Amino acid sequence: MSSFKVIFDKDTWQEIFGSISKNKTRTIITVIGVLWGIFIYITLSGAAKGLDNGFERQFENIAMNSMFIWGQRTSIPYAGYKIGRNIRLRLSDIDYIKKTIPEVQYAVPRNSRGVFSGAPPLVVRKNKSNNYAVYGDFPEFTKIATKKIYDGGRFINEEDIKFKRKVCVIGERTQTELFEKDENPIGQYIRIDNIYFQVIGVHKFIPGGGFESDGDIFIPYETFRKIYNTGDRVQWFTIAAYDDVDVIEVEKNIKATLKRIHKVSPDDERAFGGFNLGEIFNKIVGFSKGMTLLSLIVGIATILAGVIGIGNILLISVKERTKELGVRRALGATPSEVRNQIILESVFLTLIAGVIGIILGAFVLFGINASTQDLTDFPYTNPTVPIPFVLGALFIMVFLGTLIGLIPAQRAVSIKPIDALREE
Repeated sequence: MSSFKVIFDKDTWQEIFGSISKNKTRTIITVIGVLWGIFIYITLSGAAKGLDNGFERQFENIAMNSMFIWGQRTSIPYAGYKIGRNIRLRLSDIDYIKKTIPEVQYAVPRNSRGVFSGAPPLVVRKNKSNNYAVYGDFPEFTKIATKKIYDGGRFINEEDIKFKRKVCVIGERTQTELFEKDENPIGQYIRIDNIYFQVIGVHKFIPGGGFESDGDIFIPYETFRKIYNTGDRVQWFTIAAYDDVDVIEVEKNIKATLKRIHKVSPDDERAFGGFNLGEIFNKIVGFSKGMTLLSLIVGIATILAGVIGIGNILLISVKERTKELGVRRALGATPSEVRNQIILESVFLTLIAGVIGIILGAFVLFGINASTQDLTDFPYTNPTVPIPFVLGALFIMVFLGTLIGLIPAQRAVSIKPIDALREE
């Protein structure tokens, strides 16, 4: 009888279930050992993926390889300058950075009112008013941090910059607080610090990746510069590096360049502040990969231990069924038929354990997902394991089950019919 026919042979399965039913407790305990391994793998790797997905969602509106750089105070005297000098970034710094650091893809200056300096400007619309932070921005900023603008509106463009237009993009909360419920704000005017601005868009607030909130207002950089008389001073730079570069090294190069421009000691680590989103994201990705690898190692080790337990059960089963196997051999059963039956029993137990472990793991991940869906202060979403990974783990289990089944199968085949019939 071929290996394929053995699988669909009724007598074969009757013998397998008969053997399992004789040692139910021992079989169940061993199967639990196998399913525990794949359960650990599914749960841990799925949980790690949920963390990875959460951070991707948290920073979905900003480039993962971006960073913020700003000036602070010097901590080391240098080139005739005393300690404690206040460093102010300038517009010309941006052009120099772009020319000298090829790893930089985008670099834009940003100024604000009511975020790091100055009180939030008073914004008035008819008889309604409130204080909101105002940003001066270039259109290129949206290449680093995506701004979702509701239908009918737009973000700042190059024409707005060139002609210093008094236009603005307001936030969802700003619209709610200053305009009537069914009123379309596009084309309407609001007063920012007693200067009229026309609303050209409403942006949807997406948490993560920046300092903005749902009430912030964006105006053209040159308009901001003119109104608040900032000259060439810049509060901070928002910079994005290319995908295939080391963002940590890029940040070091940028700060070193700025130190040369502003005559700051190369050893002064406090003159420029920075927040490297790319570095943080890489650490998160590394942690997630580490968790996945750990779950794979622990899972395979546990699965292997459980599969070895199945092999031991089958060895004991073969020993207990010596006379039965001898009778089968005497009645004409070939060695391959006996071997295939033992291997099939091993694979069956391993497969059942694997499927149960996968189902239990899926239930746990479903529970984790249900309990974390409404979390807003913790980046976690959709803990899942890709189907190819699950099938791969199941294939490894079946492969190990086949290998370990060869040991008791060979033991069964090696029994001589005449010796088996003499067993008591």
